[in-house]
Amino acid sequence: MNKMNLATLGVIILVILGLVWIICFDNIDNSSHEIINKEREIINYDEIKGIWLSYLDLAAMLKGKNENEFRKNISQAIDNVESMGLNTLIVQVRPFSDALYKSKYYPWSIYCSGIEGNAPGYDPLQVIIEEAHSRNIRVEAWINPYRVRSDSVKLPLSSENPASKWIKGGSDNIIKCNGGIYYNPGKEEVRQLIVNGVKEIVENYEVDGIHFDDYFYPSSDVSIDSKAYGQYISSGGNLDLENWRRENVNILVRQVYSIVKEISPEVVFGISPQGSMDNNYNSQFIDVKKWVQDPGYIDYICPQIYYGFLNDNSNFQQVIEEFDSLVAESTVNLYIGLSVYKVGSEDTWAGNGKDEWRNSTDILKRQVEASRKLKKYKGILLFRYDSLFNPSSNVKSQMQQERENLKFLFK
Repeated sequence: MNKMNLATLGVIILVILGLVWIICFDNIDNSSHEIINKEREIINYDEIKGIWLSYLDLAAMLKGKNENEFRKNISQAIDNVESMGLNTLIVQVRPFSDALYKSKYYPWSIYCSGIEGNAPGYDPLQVIIEEAHSRNIRVEAWINPYRVRSDSVKLPLSSENPASKWIKGGSDNIIKCNGGIYYNPGKEEVRQLIVNGVKEIVENYEVDGIHFDDYFYPSSDVSIDSKAYGQYISSGGNLDLENWRRENVNILVRQVYSIVKEISPEVVFGISPQGSMDNNYNSQFIDVKKWVQDPGYIDYICPQIYYGFLNDNSNFQQVIEEFDSLVAESTVNLYIGLSVYKVGSEDTWAGNGKDEWRNSTDILKRQVEASRKLKKYKGILLFRYDSLFNPSSNVKSQMQQERENLKFLFK
């Protein structure tokens, strides 16, 4: 073999070795950094007419059921939704640091099998998406980002729950207060966990949106995050406690919006805060005004306007107009959240208007009509499925009339 052939052979060997190295390197798991941009057909409507499907609604349909049983149950529920002229389901997939889908980061929800961490043998979220999309019903994945357990839900944590290791290690990534357990919004590890959980949903499921509700800081008590705030000040931070808390939530909201848009720009991200501007800012420590006025936070805002027209403290008409003004110069869409569950009951904190929900059979209809007159109105969300379709016996006839009224408006 001459020198030229040897040189050529050497080059070929080097090229082959280089290709092998590249292939091996590419097989290293970079999933925590890689963004898969997904093109998908998003279902959208000029007017969103939606309903929250909470873990409470899903529990009876899902817990202990096999796939065929659950598919039958959720199919009937979606038939009910479609029959009303509704076009959107807000599905609670993470109520308590868990998952109603196959997750890398969170355990299977107790509402799937009856035991947290036990797989149901199928993927409930995928089933819901299949059944809803076959009827052109939108599906948004509803996440409680910080709540691990509430004072009313004291179920045992599985070892797979990310909160378990932090509790066991005494980490201040966890806040315990008012009988509940929550993730600390001021910790970067917490934010990364939440973002990872959103990322896997948008990458792996054909959801039309990601939805947060009104659970943010669990308390205004200065002691719940004093260690994290002290570390912030020691590192040169200059925000006071309240504004530091708001900025912690702002960071998460920006990160979630960014990851959603990197993966699939068509998927929307929205938040449903309380109807009280004061509570949002001073108790929940969220800056709704910033979210709607600055780009890069949210696509829509859906305040929970759970008041009547005669409420002495928070009048429905006045509050929806406040939010309409808030988004007047914004590209953020405005949806109005309505409290179906109040139909037929006394509104304890409404003052002289406490009997309004008990005596009316068309309050939801009038609230939809009032909302549709807002300049920035883009939709309605109803809280929640069982309240509308499976009401208690004492309000059944009243709810039937409310349903018929809504159906007339929505169909």
